[in-house]
Amino acid sequence: MEATGTDEVEKIKSKFMSAWHNMKYSWVLKTKTYFSRNSPVFLLGKCYHFKSDESGELSTDGSSFDNINTEISGNVDEFRKDFISRIWLTYREEFPQIKGSALTTDCGWGCTLRTGQMLLAQGLMLHFLGRAWVWPDALDIENSDSESWTAHTVKKLTASFEASLTAEREPKILSNHHRGTLRRNCGDNEMRNEVYHRKIISWFGDSPLAAFGLHQLIEYGKKSGKIAGDWYGPAVVAHILRKAVEEARDPELQGVTVYVAQDCTVYSSDVIDRQCSCMDSEKTDTKAVIILVPVRLGGERTNTDYLEFVKGILSLEYCVGIIGGKPKQSYYFAGFQDDSLIYMDPHYCQSFVDVSIKDFPLESFHCPSPKKMSFKKMDPSCTIGFYCRTVQDFEKASEEITKMLKSSSKEKYPLFTFVKGHSRDYDFASSPLSEENDLFSEDEKKRLKRFSTEEFVLL
Repeated sequence: MEATGTDEVEKIKSKFMSAWHNMKYSWVLKTKTYFSRNSPVFLLGKCYHFKSDESGELSTDGSSFDNINTEISGNVDEFRKDFISRIWLTYREEFPQIKGSALTTDCGWGCTLRTGQMLLAQGLMLHFLGRAWVWPDALDIENSDSESWTAHTVKKLTASFEASLTAEREPKILSNHHRGTLRRNCGDNEMRNEVYHRKIISWFGDSPLAAFGLHQLIEYGKKSGKIAGDWYGPAVVAHILRKAVEEARDPELQGVTVYVAQDCTVYSSDVIDRQCSCMDSEKTDTKAVIILVPVRLGGERTNTDYLEFVKGILSLEYCVGIIGGKPKQSYYFAGFQDDSLIYMDPHYCQSFVDVSIKDFPLESFHCPSPKKMSFKKMDPSCTIGFYCRTVQDFEKASEEITKMLKSSSKEKYPLFTFVKGHSRDYDFASSPLSEENDLFSEDEKKRLKRFSTEEFVLL
């Protein structure tokens, strides 16, 4: 009887916590992000200039554009369109229950999984759409005012507590700002791009069948001792993403693989082996590779000596971003201006979207405005990502990044290294390309446990 009573208490606590997190992360205070007119802005390898004769700052929501010339305004719009086109993955609620738990939301614990999803999504966008692609509807997304968000949140708070106490799904509350999908007379290429745009988002849907959805990532995480509701670090998420891509069965994804650096070392032959491993032996095409490098940018705090290197990495077009954040919060870093990092924030709870239906709404998967954070506030634990379409691209990238590492490092040893040969050539246990009985090798499990204990706690 005592055990039954304890279980009931735990269930009630879990319901109250879910309701609290749903309310907490639905409350958004509208803040403007300001950019200097006199410094370039970098976003995943693209550079934007807002320079004008006047000094001052620009806001990204369009409110400060009236008095600037057309050239500057155009450049700001291009930046906004580019930023909004990146895929934004946030906390969600009301999604199908996660296997082995009572959870129907990831509020309060899933932020690093979400930033990992954003990084992988950018890699897939480079693969299928190219860096030049932008969403045609990007500038149609409006920033909702704080008053409308507050009213919306009060309704959600009441509904959330009622639903939690009765163990029912929270009723839907439709936004007053919902708009139908815009229709266009577009060419074949634009149609193709829109198909891939929707397909990429659908791979990250919050359902058990989505290849890179939260449900699947949690299943892979169980092999490293993680369960739904646990906190995940950037390094653990890197390995989970690798497994998710390896296990994906969609034919469209067979041309992509993921490599995770071992102990801050990228073994070139291991990467090339992954690129040259094909499901069909008759095919001669190589796979594109997304390289993930878990690193620490210092000890307890981030070492500011690494600032120039981080800026250099985010200046590369084949960079797919950084899974990082500040203590207790994970962010997806995608660019910078001066000494501030530009990021997308997953700490906003949105309602579940069924991506299996035709013409599902896209607006909630695109962030209307960027945020900035001083580099000094960055937590030292992070994972850096790169995308290379071909072996030649990888070789060129490794040379370029190696030069950058040497020039930016004031220490005796660089942050990470590219080494010729296989990991087994250096007496390290190499992970097989395909593991039939277990998702993680024994060597990987040990490494993941070490990362789990060393990394910061994420809320």
